[in-house]
Amino acid sequence: MTELELLVDLHRRQARLGPGSDAHTLLALQLAGLSPAPDLCVADIGCGTGASTLALADALHCPISAVDFLPGFLEELGSRATAKGLAEYIRPVVADMTCLPFAEGEFDLIWSEGAIYSMGFENGIASWKSLLKPGGVLAVSEITWLTRDRPKAIEAFWSANYPGIDTASGKLRILESQGYTPTGYFTLPASCWLDSYYRPLAAGFDAFLARHDNSEAAGHIVEEHRREQALYEAYSDQYSYGFYIARRDN
Repeated sequence: MTELELLVDLHRRQARLGPGSDAHTLLALQLAGLSPAPDLCVADIGCGTGASTLALADALHCPISAVDFLPGFLEELGSRATAKGLAEYIRPVVADMTCLPFAEGEFDLIWSEGAIYSMGFENGIASWKSLLKPGGVLAVSEITWLTRDRPKAIEAFWSANYPGIDTASGKLRILESQGYTPTGYFTLPASCWLDSYYRPLAAGFDAFLARHDNSEAAGHIVEEHRREQALYEAYSDQYSYGFYIARRDN
């Protein structure tokens, strides 16, 4: 199996593919100021297996275009939506977030939790802006520094893995420079990382390794995830996901 196939196999069984929670998805939705309405048009970009998609569908009762480039994740979302009685609201779209098959001004709300880093925060919000109606809402979570001064170890890790990491003030300036008006911001607490993501993921490592005959490639993936968790536990006061909510300027 390729590394990507191994990663999909590891993650598709998890409730969440990254830090977050239904409660914090709903908090961001509250800050977005949208009420349930069947004529709302919503896209969840980089939705993975759909934890945020399902929370939005349950809250808004409107069609949601659930976008991911991995069909296996969308298949898992479809199964979960059916089990929750929400399938009627979910429109799966297999697409790369850098080349989306949507019309200009199509959406009232564009959502993306923990995924915009794939194309970079500034590139993402600039690219997706045209898909929003004037006054439409963007809600994204993005890795964010919580302090100005950081230990060298964690600075080096994120500089290598995502040079676009910045403080909230830096991200808010980018939003404004790209024609958005920020309307809300908060950071995800440690429970969203440990209880919702890292610990459930770690609980599946042994089964994952067994499925792949304890291969070197599978072992490498597990060790990388363990290292990432250890770094978070050591430096959780230095960074988290920030949730940014903003309106497209008219």
